[in-house]
Amino acid sequence: MTDLLNLWPLGMAYLIINAICFFLMGWDKNRARSRGRRIPEKWFFILAFLGGALGAWLGMQIFRHKTKHNTFVLGIPLLLVWNVLMMYVLGQHLSL
Repeated sequence: MTDLLNLWPLGMAYLIINAICFFLMGWDKNRARSRGRRIPEKWFFILAFLGGALGAWLGMQIFRHKTKHNTFVLGIPLLLVWNVLMMYVLGQHLSL
C-alpha cells in the first residue's frame, strides 16, 4: 500500500500531461480548420517527451491530426516507448 502512495503523484502528473497533450491536439486541429494561430510542432514533441506521448497519440488518432506528418507518425510512438521506460525507471526508484 505504501508503494502505491509513493507512485500516486507520478501517476497524477502522467494523467495531467497526457490530458493536456490530447486537448492541445484537438485545439490545434480546430485552429487549423479555422485558419487560426497554430501551436508550434516543437511544443507537441516537448510535451510528448516529458510524458504526454499517449495523449498526443490518442489526439492524433481521434482528431485525425498530424497523421500525414512522418515526424509525428514515427516520433510520437517512439516517445511513447520512451515514456513507458521512464515511468518504469521512476516507479522503481520511487518504490525503494
